[in-house]
Amino acid sequence: MSRARNYFAWQGRMVTPELGQRVIEVGCGIGNFTEMLLDRAAVCAVDVDPRSVEQLLARYAGRRNLSAVACDVQSEQFSQLSRFGADSCVCLNVLEHTANDLGALGRMASILRPNGVIVLLVPAFPSLYGPIDRNLRHHRRYTRASLVHLAAAAGLRTRKLCYLNVAGFFGWWTNAHLFRGEVQSAAQIEFFDRYVVPPCSWIEDRLPPPFGQSLLMVLVKS
Repeated sequence: MSRARNYFAWQGRMVTPELGQRVIEVGCGIGNFTEMLLDRAAVCAVDVDPRSVEQLLARYAGRRNLSAVACDVQSEQFSQLSRFGADSCVCLNVLEHTANDLGALGRMASILRPNGVIVLLVPAFPSLYGPIDRNLRHHRRYTRASLVHLAAAAGLRTRKLCYLNVAGFFGWWTNAHLFRGEVQSAAQIEFFDRYVVPPCSWIEDRLPPPFGQSLLMVLVKS
């Protein structure tokens, strides 16, 4: 399996059951998670980087149910995606990169049909913030309370909120506060994906953890 393949599969099992048939993926990058969505009727992948969008389209060339747009979530071009008629939006590990997360979340909600769903995955616990977060240009890490407040301010109803990835919590804390690591090494990612993700995901699928590296949130538009 390719690097982090197990982790993307784990995310897919957690996220895709919450999504409908017409999905907008915000912050698609080169399409690592997009593959998990291609069984839907229609997917519109969005990223601020035009080169990433080009790579994604080349990677999944011939997929008639896939379109892609290079734009910022705060732009007028993104607002025009309301014509796509999306019933759901997925935004994984992206919201923490935006200076105005409330504005970004509001824009996502604005392009959805009534009762549309937004699925977010964000980094949890401000106490874990460290050099890797700074180098990844994370503006923040979230708490349960801060996410609920953000959702309410955007006029969205919280349907689900849970932690994900207990093992990653300890690994991220160690990198941030003991090793003071600047980046995650390829060896760390490979070890985590191969040896940690399979047992951790099996346990968390059956026993929701009381804390974790990330927060998974499902929101509903009124």
